[in-house]
Amino acid sequence: MKRHRLFRVLLMVALMVVAVLGYTKVMARISLVEPPVQAADALLADHLIVSKADRRLYLMQDGRVLQSYDIAMGARWDGGPKQSEGDERTPEGDYRIDWRNPQSVAHLSLHISYPDAADQARAARGGYDPGGNIMIHGLPNGWGAIGTLHLLMNWTDGCIAVTNSEMREIWARTPDGTPITIKPQWTPEV
Repeated sequence: MKRHRLFRVLLMVALMVVAVLGYTKVMARISLVEPPVQAADALLADHLIVSKADRRLYLMQDGRVLQSYDIAMGARWDGGPKQSEGDERTPEGDYRIDWRNPQSVAHLSLHISYPDAADQARAARGGYDPGGNIMIHGLPNGWGAIGTLHLLMNWTDGCIAVTNSEMREIWARTPDGTPITIKPQWTPEV
C-alpha cells in the first residue's frame, strides 16, 4: 500500500513539473509577442478619460470620442480615489501616460503617473505610502482567453484592465505623454 501512495505522489510531482515547464514555455512565447506599432496620427488619442461609475475608458481626440472600452478596476473602485498602497482603489485626477511596458505580467501595460505631487503630499501628511505602479493593462499573461469575462468583477489592485485585443489597440493609439483624467463619473457630449 505504501508503494502505491509513493507512486501516486511521484506521479503528481512529475505532472506538476511538466505543467510548470509547459506554462513557462507558453509564457516565454507570449512575452515574445511584439507590441503593435503606433497608429497613424489621425487615429491617435490626445486625451484619455475614465468614468469609474460607468466602468468606461474613452480615447479622445480634439474633444470627441474616438473609441471607448469597458474596463475592470480596483476591487474597491467605488470607495473614492486611491489613498494608499494596497487599498485596491483606482486613483482619481489628472495624470499622464508616462511610460509603457511591453514585457508586463499582464498583456502590455501603460503606466499612469500616479502618485503626483498632490497625492504624495497628502500621503506624507497622513503618514502612509500612496502606492503606485497604476497601469492600463490587458489580462494577466496566460489568461487572455477569458476575454470579456474579466468584466464580471473589478479584480485589479487599482489598475484599469481591458481585454488583450483592446490593450493592443489602446497601446497603438496612446503615445507617451498623453493626458489621462480619471473621474468618478463622466458622460461624453453627444
